[in-house]
Amino acid sequence: MSDRILLVEDELHLQHALKLNLELESYDVFVCRTGTESIKAFREQKFDLVILDIMLPEMDGLMVCENLRLYDAHIPILFLSAKNTAEDRINGLRKGADDYLTKPFELEELILRVQKLLQKSKQIKIKSESSIPKLFHFGNNWINFESHEAKGVNGVFELTKKEILLMRLLIENKNQVVSRERILKVVWDYTVIPNTRTIDNFVLALRKYFEEDPKQPNYIHSARGIGYKFVLITEESD
Repeated sequence: MSDRILLVEDELHLQHALKLNLELESYDVFVCRTGTESIKAFREQKFDLVILDIMLPEMDGLMVCENLRLYDAHIPILFLSAKNTAEDRINGLRKGADDYLTKPFELEELILRVQKLLQKSKQIKIKSESSIPKLFHFGNNWINFESHEAKGVNGVFELTKKEILLMRLLIENKNQVVSRERILKVVWDYTVIPNTRTIDNFVLALRKYFEEDPKQPNYIHSARGIGYKFVLITEESD
């Protein structure tokens, strides 16, 4: 299967040229022209790499990069930009990009950078796959992150997409507090925290699924006024 690239570029001439040449290298390329379009596409589809212009309509590439990083901390992101000062490059890397290429650029250099980013990403993925297996066990419970099936205190059932997203986020950051703001951005895509008990209600439901005593949870703990964390007892962490 071809690697999928999300190309975010509003300059049509450059967009068409990049898409054509990347496809000639056997990549599957999906194109967006605005920042908001790219975030929507990223949430709905699976990509292996993002090529991101900085000067975009509606939302600039720096903000897009920060947003994408909330959903996926590891996908390689390559900035393309006419901003070519050292300060611009440093700022782009600080916002979460893996590489920064200034315009105008040689097409061959872009292709080589894409290849190297994808190779590095695959190597990292192989090393980290064992951190969260597709079938994750904790106590007498388990979650299958592919099929959305789970086993809790009352037997086997199916988790919703948002329940899966929330459990994955908490488990990926096990024994660390995940802020309410980050949960809302990753799971519900809220850019401003609303006055709602949405997260609390989801956590209550998850505790009923997986905790013997939901009022005294072993796994899904509250950090008052901050967020939640997933805790593994010592023997399960070993």
